[in-house]
Amino acid sequence: MTAVIGMVAFILVMIGISTSAILSQVLYVNLGAQVDDTASSIQARAAFQSTAQEVLQSGYFDTGTLLVMNSRSTGVTGAVVTDDGARALTSDDLGGIADSLQAADTDAQTVELPNLGEYRVRAFPTPGSNTLFLVGLPLSQVTGTIGAILTTVALVTAGGLLLLAVVIAIVIRLGLRPLRAVAETATRVASLRMDQGDVSITERVPAEQVDAHTEIGQVGAALNTLLDRVDTSLSARQRNEEMMRRFVADASHELRTPLASIRGFSELSLRAMRQAQDDESRQRIAMAVETTEQSLERIQAQSLRMTTLVEDLLLLARLDEGQELVYGSVDLTRLAVEAVGDARPAGPDHSWTIDVPDTPVELAGDASRLHQVVANLLANARTHTPAGSVVAVSLTHEGSEAVLRVHDDGPGIDPSVASQLFERFARADRSRDRKTGGTGLGLSIAKAIVDAHHGTITVRSTPGDTTFEVRLPAKPADPA
Repeated sequence: MTAVIGMVAFILVMIGISTSAILSQVLYVNLGAQVDDTASSIQARAAFQSTAQEVLQSGYFDTGTLLVMNSRSTGVTGAVVTDDGARALTSDDLGGIADSLQAADTDAQTVELPNLGEYRVRAFPTPGSNTLFLVGLPLSQVTGTIGAILTTVALVTAGGLLLLAVVIAIVIRLGLRPLRAVAETATRVASLRMDQGDVSITERVPAEQVDAHTEIGQVGAALNTLLDRVDTSLSARQRNEEMMRRFVADASHELRTPLASIRGFSELSLRAMRQAQDDESRQRIAMAVETTEQSLERIQAQSLRMTTLVEDLLLLARLDEGQELVYGSVDLTRLAVEAVGDARPAGPDHSWTIDVPDTPVELAGDASRLHQVVANLLANARTHTPAGSVVAVSLTHEGSEAVLRVHDDGPGIDPSVASQLFERFARADRSRDRKTGGTGLGLSIAKAIVDAHHGTITVRSTPGDTTFEVRLPAKPADPA
């Protein structure tokens, strides 16, 4: 506002000064023309009148007209027209212009008269005589006009600047209203606590303050976009924290059971050994040996279970880091056949079918890890379906993808659990509870391996129809 008002004020002042200078020049020229016209009227009378007062009384002249004459008969005389008629000049006023008259300078000039003020005067000769006369008109009209103009310009300039300041203030306030909304939104967001708990940023710049056609509106839109992304990131962070807490709880639960078993059987073995040491009978020693042997077997089984869990967790961590894969050419057809062959002895009470194309379906990947994917899917189908269920494996080549499907006619998956089925330590409903003592990481490992091969794994399930589908980038099929 200061810069704009200062610049406008400077321009208006320059315009006022320029206008006054030009108008002053014009008024001086007009005044000189009036002096010349008055001199022409006086010149005809000056030859017949002896004093300046008589000349002015002999005709009609404007108020303020000044006449000074220098004749041989009467000497220097002067008079001025007032509202009451022509009156003679005082000696002080007459002395102020006598020198100009005697010098016979015919150029227009400005003189200061003590009792009359400033006058624009000019000397004229009288034709046919030696008489000189000097005619003048007051500058009060010119100075009054210029003063009025300067006063008007000053008042208009001040009023215009005041009006301009009000308009600029209103325009700036209206223009900055979206920016104030942005600042208020940012202030409210800054006051939110985001260091813990479920954080959700609901503050946004109002839609009516967001205009993509203005810079401030673009700032508001950018802030809303930023808040959307921050809110999404915070929600993802919260989900990750919840998943991590659940993961730690599940891992702790999985490890607690074998650790408790190891501790219990260890204490049982130690107690049996101490009792055998106290009682040296052969029967007691035999019972202690038997108890210790059974305890060690249970300890070994629980240790193997913990080892499997830790290895699965290590595998997931390495897959997340992009490690643990050894790429080579993989015949997925052979791999599926072998996996079904391994699953039949493990699930003799299930019916196993397989449908693969005649030509091998090949792709680039880690054969052992892909075999683990198929084995986990078959183990999942065997574990969570009742005896007599049919598990069907099919392999097709669709475009640039190899598609492996594992279908069963079991009770299906609860829809509320299906979205979390591939998470670590995921638990389904009772109809699909894990009964083999596995780690609960099979499907999450399968998903991690498929993701590492740039593929996808999905599940569709209804009662009596559950299908896991794995899609992997495959080599082009041989032309028929």
